[in-house]
Amino acid sequence: MTVSACITSLSGPELLPEEAGFLRAAQPWGVILMGRSCQSRTQIQRLVGAVHAALGRQALIFIDQEGGRVARLRPPIWPAYPAASVYGDLYARDAEAGLAACRLGHRLIAHDLYSLGVTANCAPVCDVRVPETHAAIGDRAFSDDPANVLDLAGAALDGLEAGGVFGVVKHMPGQGRATVDSHHHLPRVEASQQALERDFSVFAGLADRAVMGMTGHVAYDALVPGEAVTVSPRMISEVIRGRIGSDSLLMTDDLGMQALGGSLLERGQRARQAGCDILLHCSGFLKEPADILSEMQIIAEAAGALEGEAARRAARVDPDVLSPDALDVGLARERFAALLARQPAER
Repeated sequence: MTVSACITSLSGPELLPEEAGFLRAAQPWGVILMGRSCQSRTQIQRLVGAVHAALGRQALIFIDQEGGRVARLRPPIWPAYPAASVYGDLYARDAEAGLAACRLGHRLIAHDLYSLGVTANCAPVCDVRVPETHAAIGDRAFSDDPANVLDLAGAALDGLEAGGVFGVVKHMPGQGRATVDSHHHLPRVEASQQALERDFSVFAGLADRAVMGMTGHVAYDALVPGEAVTVSPRMISEVIRGRIGSDSLLMTDDLGMQALGGSLLERGQRARQAGCDILLHCSGFLKEPADILSEMQIIAEAAGALEGEAARRAARVDPDVLSPDALDVGLARERFAALLARQPAER
């Protein structure tokens, strides 16, 4: 069976016949659930089962469930979790409590996801916040201190893995200095190489344990001016694989974002040629199922087969590798609330 080097989304809460046909034929490596596909627990479980049946295998099912404003699963059905900055603020006051809250919060997120059949979470955000950080990152970043970000990101990964869910560190090699939203424009960072090393240090510190990473659609004037990391062979080979030392499976940020320019097919082809292992596409700007399916087909064409080094890295991300440890969910939620009570209300 030839697997395509991509992760695609779905158009809604049920798998449409034409989408099932696409999954059978194209065999994307994974599927990501957007908010439009998340209505209830039983509905998501049925949808995940239908995806696996169409693929004929147990693929990774992804979601964006960071906490705060980036959450596909929302109240009243699912609990609300704080943005990363809440953990960072608590850590700054009480490091032990901050780490405990971050780990436990992500363990509880993993509990929610695993029960649905969702096995990978596009979190944590490992970008370092600076005064000019755009609101698109904003409180999604843990802290303005790289050492604190590194500690908290490690705790987040621990919590997810303890719950049987893989994490994805993002946005490599650091998007905290972006001053525009990459959903609409390409951020061009003017910081010096010395300043950038401070941001890169978080991902370097996670290189030995992060099995998956996500690129940032951002360009660095001091390194490769005007060329986004996602489509830059030099940034991927020299910075992510070289300076940072990451051998993680590297996926793109959503290729539907406008930062990269060009057609969707061109974006995907350039990203694969640059060294991205997996193309991620969410169709977040579309509503019509036919349009979403068309983009899914384009991404699969751009991705090509999952082979070589990309296949080697992907083989380490096996949904059967992780299984949840024992957890008393009621007691865990009580302890989590008590830890957060030491912290001022989320800003």
